[in-house]
Amino acid sequence: MAVNQFQTQQHQNLQIHRLPQSKFIDAVRWLPPFAAFDKFIVLSLFDPTSSSSTIELHSLDFPDSANPNPILSPLSTFSSPSLSRTSFLKTSQSLIAFSTFSGSLDFLSPNYSSPDEVSLDSLPSLQEKGFHVGPISCIDVLERDCVSVGEDGRVNLVGFGDGKASYRRVFDSDGLVSYSAVKWASPMEFATGGLGCSLQWWDQRRKPGEPALQFKGKWSQKTASGVVHSIDIHPSRKHTCMAGGSSGTVFGWDLRWPQQPIVLSGVGIGERPSNPISESEVWEVQFDCHLQSSNITSMSSSMMPVMMCSEEGILAVLEPGAEPFELLEEPCAINSFDINKQNYSDVICSLEWESLAILSRS
Repeated sequence: MAVNQFQTQQHQNLQIHRLPQSKFIDAVRWLPPFAAFDKFIVLSLFDPTSSSSTIELHSLDFPDSANPNPILSPLSTFSSPSLSRTSFLKTSQSLIAFSTFSGSLDFLSPNYSSPDEVSLDSLPSLQEKGFHVGPISCIDVLERDCVSVGEDGRVNLVGFGDGKASYRRVFDSDGLVSYSAVKWASPMEFATGGLGCSLQWWDQRRKPGEPALQFKGKWSQKTASGVVHSIDIHPSRKHTCMAGGSSGTVFGWDLRWPQQPIVLSGVGIGERPSNPISESEVWEVQFDCHLQSSNITSMSSSMMPVMMCSEEGILAVLEPGAEPFELLEEPCAINSFDINKQNYSDVICSLEWESLAILSRS
């Protein structure tokens, strides 16, 4: 009960705003701002009527502190007749990258003329045969470097040079392994995840063509298999990963003990099931730097709280040794969310029923 009281105090000033949209939201991300008080949001939208996709940049304003209803103002839009539906979206200070279900990878560069004039300049894309076969499951960007993984079992590193985008194949399973998540840890290291709730750690300084470490999930008899949908790397301890996947599973992976996962929720992985806040697919996980741990004496206290969203419409904060704290419960799936890295109190979510949810914490 003390844990619940501690968590409640940290969330007691939570404000939630819902903004209906006219199209389906495939993904949403914060974009690093031009100035300290700017807030920019990138949306990947899909119109089922015309089967067209667009990438839109919006500014977010709270004009009245007495009645803080947010205003979302469009700044720039990118569209193309050949643009396939977005499978994943990532942003950095100088790059917006989005992959598609057709296997292409596109890049945009934000051009900051002023806070009210931010355009999206198109950069060279990767659409060549052999890059990926079929949908690209996940991408991640680190400044202007990108890593991509796909259902085809390919892991590619993408960079820019001589006015074009090029890639280098890190691994190809020839379809025997399917990847669904990837996350940079450093300019030389990244983690991947996929079928079987497996995780792999890749170090480009090691022997090429194989991961430096692997974790294979041990599933209970009730659950035959599972998939890792999302990975995040601890911001100050790159040896610590968090993964979310099937059956409400959220678990930590510490490279120092690579076969001893720290299970926060789920019914599948680990020797004993924990009480899950959700039993459906966990679509995204991110470490939550806004919160202080309420269990600092725990053996796993290096694992800071983590936020997750699920197919059941749950947005919640989890941490080892504490009860889950539910921030949002919707009647539809929460497909993606993002925590503002410039202000950890701000969170934005995409709801399956064509809406955005904006959460402000204090």
